[in-house]
Amino acid sequence: MKKGIHPENYRFVVFRDMSNGVEFLSKSTASSNETTVYEGVEYPVIKLEISNTSHPFYTGKNVLVDTAGRIDKFKKRYAKNTK
Repeated sequence: MKKGIHPENYRFVVFRDMSNGVEFLSKSTASSNETTVYEGVEYPVIKLEISNTSHPFYTGKNVLVDTAGRIDKFKKRYAKNTK
């Protein structure tokens, strides 16, 4: 690799998919105050709402993931307009 082009805080981190709990190790500059042990080594952990292990496009399943309640808000708003 060319020297001097990567940031100093480019390090290994664990990404955790919060919808199914799957973890994977990669490099990132994202900061985190939480840590986790992955394969016997402690790494910072970055929480994801959705990843390739839970996204309907990659899994082939038409599962609706709603972590923030946006669908319920939309249905309530739409129900008011149809009456």
